[in-house]
Amino acid sequence: MLVVDGLTKRFAGLVAVDDVSLRVPQGAIAGLIGPNGAGKTTLFAMIAGFLPPTEGRVAYEGADITAEKPHVRARRGLARTFQIVKPFAGLSVHENIAVGAYLHTPHRREAMAKAAAVAERVGLARDLDRAASGLTVAGRKRLELARALATAPRLLLLDEVLAGLNPSEIRDILPLVRTIRDEDGVTILMIEHIMQAVMDLCEHVTVINQGAVIAAGTPREISADPVVVEAYLGHGAAERLRGEAGHA
Repeated sequence: MLVVDGLTKRFAGLVAVDDVSLRVPQGAIAGLIGPNGAGKTTLFAMIAGFLPPTEGRVAYEGADITAEKPHVRARRGLARTFQIVKPFAGLSVHENIAVGAYLHTPHRREAMAKAAAVAERVGLARDLDRAASGLTVAGRKRLELARALATAPRLLLLDEVLAGLNPSEIRDILPLVRTIRDEDGVTILMIEHIMQAVMDLCEHVTVINQGAVIAAGTPREISADPVVVEAYLGHGAAERLRGEAGHA
């Protein structure tokens, strides 16, 4: 579904993303991990069209979309969430979600109906009339996810959707992410630092460090890769992950 070939992004003398290639097949939940500053969000921005690559190409469902604007990619079915959630503070939760639905309809009633259905899906039905600015961190994360889902995506890029959540909130979100793939048929590529979530959700993981791919494989393969252990996981975390995978 998604093919990234040799994407590179240079900012003056800084190479933020260095010749990154990856594949995300239709129906997959794939992970993108690496240290802070590794270039993950910059890579997402190029895939979604918010930044033009210095080199390389992005293909989606067989079409070269490298030069397309974000709204054109969104109409194709490619949506993303943002690591730092910034809802439209002057709007209600309902209206915030409807912003995404307007991508496919100019009619307020239709957009609001779609938004209400999505809110039910992500657990925000009781908060529809609340001001978006009054939501908790967990509520804002659900709102960000809802706005993306309201665009009716076929490929969803999740940028640290679990960041800032407590363990109980994480346990609530994980099944939702899986359901979006299993029941809605949405392919997912996710940036995530919570490795247990990556182990639980992802079939394939790409690891980048200093802008370049250093490993790719199943979560179990990644947790045993000495390069990944040294660059990102650390020996203690890697041992815990392997032990948990062995008991799964």
